[in-house]
Amino acid sequence: MEYTSKGDAVDLPGLFADLVRCETRLYNALNDRLRELHGIVTSQFESLRFLRDHPGARVADLATEFAAGVGAMSKGVDRLEKQGWIVRQPNPSDRRSSLLALTEDGVHLVEAAEETFAEQLTQLLGATLAQSSLPVVAQALSQLRGALERDQVGLPAG
Repeated sequence: MEYTSKGDAVDLPGLFADLVRCETRLYNALNDRLRELHGIVTSQFESLRFLRDHPGARVADLATEFAAGVGAMSKGVDRLEKQGWIVRQPNPSDRRSSLLALTEDGVHLVEAAEETFAEQLTQLLGATLAQSSLPVVAQALSQLRGALERDQVGLPAG
């Protein structure tokens, strides 16, 4: 299946395979480095970073951000809480949910891991892609993500 725009043909299944395989390999490489230096995996880092940047977020907010099921995200939050990196606080506007906050240890961890994350991404992306192509790739992926999120495509069923 090809998509043609202004005379340029694109193999969409090939593009999909490239996107998925790149994401998987980047995620795995980041996972390995974060685990080695900080004892966390990429999904934990991303959750901690989201909670740092969105004080008072709920499990449902994490699930929405990462297009994950609430049950799966709640289990991940349980693990972060067990490690002492976050706490659940009562939600004054909804007794059925909790607000999530980083602990002091969680703040220190996400700050240290963020340096490793940025260094690893710079190494993986910067060493491979020409500096001039990074903004084009970033804009295209941002546009695609925005459309998928706007149209609520790919949300978990449960």
